[in-house]
This record gives sequence, C-alpha cells and structure tokens, in this order.
Amino acid sequence: MTEAMIRVKGVTKTYKRGGESLRVLDRLGLEMEEGRFYALMGPSGSGKTTLLNLIGGLDVPDEGDLFVAGENLAELSSAELAHWRSRSVGFVFQGFNLIPVLSAFENVELPLKLTPLSRAERRQHAEHALKLVGLGDRMHHRPKQLSGGQEQRVAIARAIASDPKVILADEPTGDLDRKSADQVLELLVQLNREFKKTILMVTHDPHAANHAQSIVHLDKGQLGRIEELRPAAAAAR
Repeated sequence: MTEAMIRVKGVTKTYKRGGESLRVLDRLGLEMEEGRFYALMGPSGSGKTTLLNLIGGLDVPDEGDLFVAGENLAELSSAELAHWRSRSVGFVFQGFNLIPVLSAFENVELPLKLTPLSRAERRQHAEHALKLVGLGDRMHHRPKQLSGGQEQRVAIARAIASDPKVILADEPTGDLDRKSADQVLELLVQLNREFKKTILMVTHDPHAANHAQSIVHLDKGQLGRIEELRPAAAAAR
C-alpha cells in the first residue's frame, strides 16, 4: 500500500474577525497518498485555501497534528518551517506571483538562493525546470513578454526547481483561458505521472478537477467525501 505523504489528524483552525471567532477547519482528519494527484473542492468558506496553507507550512494549526513529507509541522519552529518549505514544497498560485522586473530564469532561480545550492547548481536547476515546462527558449523574457499561460508555466517551473516532494496549487487555472488552462493541467498531470510528484490542487472548476486522480470534498471545515477517479498509474484525462 502506498505510504501517506500527507496526514491531517484532528486539525482545527480558527481566525478572529472583529470580535468574532470563525472556525474554518473543525477537527479535520484526512490522508493523502504519496505520488497521487488530488483536487480539493468545496463551497466558498469550506476551508480549502486554509488547508492548503497549513499543508504548505504557511500557517500552523490551533489543534491537531499535520504530517507532511515525514515532518509533524505542528512541532516545528518558524525557522524550521521555513527550511522545510524550501526543500519539500513547491507553490503555484492563481495570480502567478512573478516579479515583473526579473526574467523567467531569474524568477525561477530566486527561491533557490535560499537553498545551499551553488550558483552553478542554481542555474542548472532553473534551466532544467524551464525546459521541462516547455519554456527553454523563453527563459530571458520578462513576464510582460509572456502570455498568461506561459507565466503560469514559469510559476510551475519555479515551484519544481528545488525538486520538492509536494506541489500545492491554489486555483492555478483561474486566470487562464481554456486552452492555456488545459496546457497547465496537462503539465501538472505530467509532473505527477512521470516524476511521481504528490499534487494538491484547490479548484472550483470540475473540468480542472477531472484531471486529478482523487477529488477531496470539504464542507464547513470537515471532510465531506473523497471521490476516486482513477488509479495512480493511469494518465489523467
């Protein structure tokens, strides 16, 4: 049986808004297998992005344990979390989050400067990642010289340049037309299928979700159901 890459055990997360407390995740329990592509769906306010941020170590749970890539994130200090993120997780956001004055290569290389890699190794990693996403001939272009789909592929190259175990994508196709969105989704499928990356993608789009192998449905901060679409070895279409 495939080992769990992500284990969420009794996780609760509450935010303060004004004088009120809003419980976004409520004793959530969930396991996700290594090397599997998951889509995370649910109505607005169900806790999708909160869960993604917790799994990525961008936030910490109020209660419960959260094991990702062999670490209990609830027990790590801020400095330990930052180090863990730099080597274990790649993030892809809806808005690309590229730095406009930097080239595609420089955007991909930037987070690698937080790692122990040498300058030559950073160059090798960044160039390889850009070639992998089909932008080897665009690495010296700035974001404004690229299409939206190309910008998102640069963002994916940035996410995979450090060879992370987990890729977290928050509405990665939300700002793209259908053709560009499909190219990005097929790229995520490739990363899962060929490189065995564990992927968790938040989406509201059923078409996007159908590229995954499993769909995790959240409802009011709790697990609704897990919908299995295809085995891990199958190509997602």
